[in-house]
Amino acid sequence: QVQLVESGGGLVQAGGSLRLSCGASGSTFSFVTMAWYRQAPGKQRELVAFITSEDRIIYADSVKGRFTISRAKAENTVYLQMNSLKPEDTAVYYCNAASPFSVYWGQGTQVTVSS
Repeated sequence: QVQLVESGGGLVQAGGSLRLSCGASGSTFSFVTMAWYRQAPGKQRELVAFITSEDRIIYADSVKGRFTISRAKAENTVYLQMNSLKPEDTAVYYCNAASPFSVYWGQGTQVTVSS
């Protein structure tokens, strides 16, 4: 049973930084892609950043230049460094991972940015 566990969320003032981590347990294979999504109250879940096994990266326009995604392939771990945070970044952040067989989601971690 593959499980993704996020950590690193919290409350931060605007302009501050947070680093999210997501580790996988129960997997015996490397994920093809890993990503971070977020969902703000009353809004749909949206892609924040995405990284492939070849280190191809895509960012949402709203976070380009502020957020950095990275992964430790051997540990099936993905990180999201978030700088210059804004109140509109407030959301539950979800880790996502895909293998050739299935897609997995973490439980989410709350990020709250105060103005």
